[in-house]
Formats: sequence, C-alpha cells, structure tokens
Amino acid sequence: MVSHTLEPLTAANTADAPAVKGPPGWRKLARSVRKLVGLAVIVVVWQLLAARGDLGNQTPTPGQVLVAAYDLIRSGVLLDNLAVSVVRVAKGLAIGLSAGLALGLVAGFSKAGEDFVDAPVQALRMLPAVALAPIFLIWFGLGDLSKVALIAFAPLFPLYLNVLGGIRGVDERLIESARSCGVGTWGLIRRVILPGALPQILVGLRQSLGVAWIVLVVAEQTATTSGLGVIINDAKEFLQIDVMFVVVVVYALLGLATDALVRLLERRLLSWRRGYAGV
Repeated sequence: MVSHTLEPLTAANTADAPAVKGPPGWRKLARSVRKLVGLAVIVVVWQLLAARGDLGNQTPTPGQVLVAAYDLIRSGVLLDNLAVSVVRVAKGLAIGLSAGLALGLVAGFSKAGEDFVDAPVQALRMLPAVALAPIFLIWFGLGDLSKVALIAFAPLFPLYLNVLGGIRGVDERLIESARSCGVGTWGLIRRVILPGALPQILVGLRQSLGVAWIVLVVAEQTATTSGLGVIINDAKEFLQIDVMFVVVVVYALLGLATDALVRLLERRLLSWRRGYAGV
C-alpha cells in the first residue's frame, strides 16, 4: 500500500506509466486559436477607441505602431537596444533566480535556516524597486552593474516564497511513508519533496520572469545610454507617442515569450502529474 502511495511522485516510475493520449489535432488547433482571441480583442478595441479619439488625440492606432516598429527595425535602433536589454535581464535573472532558489531551499529544508533567512528576506521584499533605483546608482555606479543588480534584486523574492511554500506544502504523510520504506535523506529530497514542490516552484519562476521585465523599465529610465528605456526616453523628449507604444508592445511580447517558455518547461517536467485541466 505504501509503494502505491509514493508511486505518483517518483520520477523513475513515470516511465512505466501508460502514456496519456494527447487531444486530436483539431482540438490543439482550436486551443491555439482561442489563446489568440484575447489578444486579438485587445487589438481590435484599441483600434476602435484610438480611431474615434476616445483614448486621446495623440494615441496611435495599432497600424501606426506597426509602421513605427518597422522604421525602428529597419534602422537597427530597436534590435540593437533590445539586445542590450535582453542581456541585462538575462544577467539579472541568473543572479536573482540562483539566490532565490538557494535561499528557498535553505529555508525550506531547515527550520534553523528559515529562522536565519526568512526575516531578512521578508524585510527586503517590502522595499520597492522604484525607491531602490537611485540607491543602486550610488552603490554600483551609472553603468550596467546598477541595472543588473536591480533586476537581480526584485525577482529573487517570488521564487524564494514559492520554493519555501512548495517544500513546506509537501504532504508529511508521503515523507513518513518514504522513510518507512527505507528511503534515505537524498532519496527523500529527490523522489518525494522536490517533485512535490516543483509545481509551485515553477509558478514562482513565472512570477519572477514577469517581475524582471517590469523592473527593467525602472532600471533603464535613468542614466542609460542603451536599451529599450533609451528609446522611450528619446521618444518622450520628441513626443513620438507611436515609438513609445512600440516599446510598450515589445515589453508585453517579451513577457508573453518568457511565460510561454516556462509553460513549456512545466509540460515537460510535470508530465507525471495528472492535475485538473479544466472543462
């Protein structure tokens, strides 16, 4: 009876489980279309309201934004600055996610670790990135280091909270059953605790990626000579509203892309899980 209880959480056993047939091709296509409907509705509403002037006389239509985006791409301005921003976010996430994961594991697996780690993390979590931006400029200078540090700081906390919550949310009965079967500490972590916590850890990863793009906007608003923030600042100076909207749309697309990447990761890493998928 105990072995059957542990079987769904054991990665090795998933290979022996019968494969679940995916939906037919037309259902996959229908889901893909439905996912685009919401975005299409936003674009259509934006077009109608902007054309009627309900969003202000200076708000561009989606068509005007596309034209501005084409000009920025053709001149190389958009792609060059986009590459700089993506590199900054990648560096910040590498640091912030590593720190959040490490702190979450320490606090999750050890009561003493939680006592040492949790209070400082919770205090730092309350500090807004907007208020810290000028402080980071003083500490790390006007170069990329201050921006990378700010981007690394904010995503740390959502991942930390979800790692801690995921580990502590594993059913104690499963842990006791594994111990009664002679599973050692490392096996317990690898085969029971981490698989059980993984869904919530991936939720934290999704939140952290979204926070990173939000903080990028703040980081690139001051003392910046390259990046998407420079395009917005220059467009604001010359009242190029369509260019500002181009950058806003780029931010949104980057957020969608990173979220889709984590969803793909979820499908692969959580293939063993049979959760409720909706009707």
